[in-house]
Amino acid sequence: MKASPGKDPEGPTASGLLPAPEIAAILSGTHGNPFAVLGVHASAKAFIARCFIPGAQSVIAETLSGEEIGALQRRDDSGFFEGPVSLRKEQPIRYRARNDGGEWIVIDPYSFGPVLGPMDDYYIREGSHLRLFDKMGAHQITHEGAEGFHFAVWAPNARRVSVVGSFNDWDGRQHVMRLRADTGIWEIFIPGVTNGAPYKYEILDREGRLLPLKADPFARRSELRPNTASVTTGEIAQVWEDEAHRRHWEEVDPRRQPISIYEVHAASWQRRDNGEMLTWDELADRLIPYCVDMGFTHIEFLPISEYPYDPSWGYQTTGLYAPTARFGEPEGFARFVNGCHKVGIGVILDWVPAHFPTDEHGLRWFDGTALYEHADPRQGFHPDWNTAIYNFGRDEVVAYLVNNALYWAEKFHVDGLRVDAVASMLYLDYSRKHGEWIPNEFGGNENLAAVRFLQTMNSRLYGIHQGVLTVAEESTSWPKVSHPVHAGGLGFGFKWNMGFMHDTLQYLAREPVYRKFHHNDMTFGLLYAFSENFVLPLSHDEVVHGKGSLVAKMAGDDWQKFANLRAYYGFMWGYPGKKLLFMGQEFAQWREWSEERSLDWNLLEYNLHEGMRRLVRDLNGTYRSKPALHARDCEGEGFEWLIADDRDNSVFAWLRRAPGEKLIAVVTNFTPVYRESYEVPLPVEGRWKEILNTDAEIYGGSGKGNGGAVHVERKSSGVMTASVTLPPLATLMLEQE
Repeated sequence: MKASPGKDPEGPTASGLLPAPEIAAILSGTHGNPFAVLGVHASAKAFIARCFIPGAQSVIAETLSGEEIGALQRRDDSGFFEGPVSLRKEQPIRYRARNDGGEWIVIDPYSFGPVLGPMDDYYIREGSHLRLFDKMGAHQITHEGAEGFHFAVWAPNARRVSVVGSFNDWDGRQHVMRLRADTGIWEIFIPGVTNGAPYKYEILDREGRLLPLKADPFARRSELRPNTASVTTGEIAQVWEDEAHRRHWEEVDPRRQPISIYEVHAASWQRRDNGEMLTWDELADRLIPYCVDMGFTHIEFLPISEYPYDPSWGYQTTGLYAPTARFGEPEGFARFVNGCHKVGIGVILDWVPAHFPTDEHGLRWFDGTALYEHADPRQGFHPDWNTAIYNFGRDEVVAYLVNNALYWAEKFHVDGLRVDAVASMLYLDYSRKHGEWIPNEFGGNENLAAVRFLQTMNSRLYGIHQGVLTVAEESTSWPKVSHPVHAGGLGFGFKWNMGFMHDTLQYLAREPVYRKFHHNDMTFGLLYAFSENFVLPLSHDEVVHGKGSLVAKMAGDDWQKFANLRAYYGFMWGYPGKKLLFMGQEFAQWREWSEERSLDWNLLEYNLHEGMRRLVRDLNGTYRSKPALHARDCEGEGFEWLIADDRDNSVFAWLRRAPGEKLIAVVTNFTPVYRESYEVPLPVEGRWKEILNTDAEIYGGSGKGNGGAVHVERKSSGVMTASVTLPPLATLMLEQE
C-alpha cells in the first residue's frame, strides 16, 4: 500500500505503528526528527523497529551479531518497514533486506546513540573548544559495537541536514542527521561507511528549500577538481621521526635563529615530463634535497588547502582542513613534512583566514543564511577578490578558524603559518569607498572582531605548540603586529617587511646614474627595521601580473641586470631581518612566473643563471654559519651604519654584530663604476677577511675584489679605515679576523 500524504507528523499510534503522515514525511525527507521514530523504540507491549530501505521487498531485523529478532512489516512500497522485535532493551540492530536481485545487510544508523556529549556542547557554545577537528566533519570510529563514520556539521538555521554520498546513492532521505539544539550541530553515526567514500551534506533551509549540496567544512580529504565532494578518511597513519627538529624550535628564540625561507608553489616548481603535477612523494624526492643543498631553513608553500580554481594559486580555498587532492592523499603531505624535518627543514603554510570563495559547494550561505560570512555586503563581501569575508564576531566562526590553525600544527606537524592579507582583515574600509563600509562601535575603521580573532589564534597556537612561527602579511603600519598579545600586540612571531621590498625594488629599477637622487630608498627602512620582527620578502607577488621576474626588473643591459640582482641579494642577506625568496628567483628566471608551467630549469645550463644559484646557496650558507648576520636580526644592537650618506657614489656600508661573535661588515656599490682604494671605516685594526663577493667569477661576475682580505689601519687622526676595492654593482662581506 502507499502512505497518503498527511499533515504534521503525529507520533506512533496506541498500537505502536507509525501514522501514515509520519511515514510520508520520512519518505519525502521532510520529517523534523527521524531519530524519534526510526530505529528501535519502546511501545506499550514490546520494542518496535522501523527502517527506510529503498528497494527492499522484505526485511528481517537482527542483532549486530546476526541473531534474528523479528520480521518487519512493509508499510510502504518505497521501502518503509516496521514491526515488533525481541529485545530486552534499546540497542543497535541491523536488517537483512531482500528483493528479486538478492540479499544485503543494513546496520541501522537510527538505533545508535549520539557521539557528541554535553561537554562538547558546553565548550562549543562557549567558543573555547580546541579539538573541534576531532569532533566535526567525518571521523572513522567504533561506536556501540559497530565500525563506521561519525559525521557532524554546524547548520543552526537548517530545517533538515542529511549526509549523502556513494554509500546511499546520494539519497538525502536515508541519513537525515540528529540536531543538537543547543549548538545547532547536526550529527549521525553511519555504520559500514569505509575510507575513500565521497560525500556531501544535503540541506533544507528554514523555508524548506533544497540548497546546493555542500562540501564538509571540516573535511580532511576532498575529491580532485573539477569534482567537489568531500572524501571520508581515517586518522593520518604517519610514524613521525622529527622529535629532534621539533624540540629544537621549541627551545630556541626564533628571532635569533637563521631563517631563510624558500617560497614554493607546489603545482609549478617542477612538473613531470608530460606536464602533470608532481605528487607529494615526488616533490619530496626532488624539492627536499634541493633545499638542503641550497641552504634554505624553511619551505613556505602557497596555500595547499583544497581549492577549485588553479589560477587562484590556492588563495580561494573551499576546504581549509583538506590538503588539496592535486598532489595525492593527505598522508603524502605528512610524509613530505616528516622528510623535511628529518633533514632540519621547516615547513610553513600560507594560510587564508581573511576570505573564502562563493562557490556553491563552499561555505557561502551554508544553511540558507549568512552563517560563516556577514549578511551585509559592506562587511561580508570583498570587492578586490569577489569573495566572502568571515564573520569574526561569531564565536563559531572564530573557533572554526582557530581550530584549523591548531589542526595543521598537530596533525601535520607544520612549523608555521604565514597569514595572508592581514591588512584586509584589520580595516573595515579596506578597498572601500566612503559609504561602502560600516564603522566600529567607536566610529573607527578598525575591525575589532578581527583583531580579537588574530590575538586569539596566535595565543592558542603559541600556547599549545611552542615551536611554531606565525608570520603576518600586513602591508600597513598597524602597530605591534609582532608583539605579544599581553603587550597589546596582535601576537604574530614575524611580519613581512613590505616597505623594504617596495623601496629597494624601486631603487634598483632606476638607472645607476639617477640612484644618487633616491639614496633614501635604501636607508629609510633602517628607521623602522626593529619596530617589528621582520621577514624580508621577495615573494610571488613581485613576479606576477605583468611585473616581470626580479632580474627583468633590474636596470641596465643583461650583464648589469645580473650584477644588480647579485648585489641586491648580497645587500638583502646582510640586512637585518629574516629572508624569503620565491622559487625561480634563486637562479634568475627570466620569464614571469606562471602557475600553468614548471620553472625554466634549463636556464641552469647558462653560467649567469648557474652563478646566481651558487650565490644564493653561498649567501644562505654564510648567513646560517655567521651569528653576526642572524643572531640580532630583530634587535637594533645587531646593526651599525658605517657609510649611510655617500649618495654620490651610491655606496652603503654597515656592521652586523652579535655578542661574543666576530664583526661582519657589509659593503655595497650600486653603480657600475669600479672603485679602488675606497675608504671604509672599520672599528678594529688588523686583517678583515673577504668572506663573500657577489662579483666573483664563480657567480658570473667580473672577478674584481680584494685578494681575499683588507687591512684596517689607524690614521694619524685616530680614525681606523680600510682601503677597499669595490667591484662594480657588487656587495662584499668582510669578517674581522
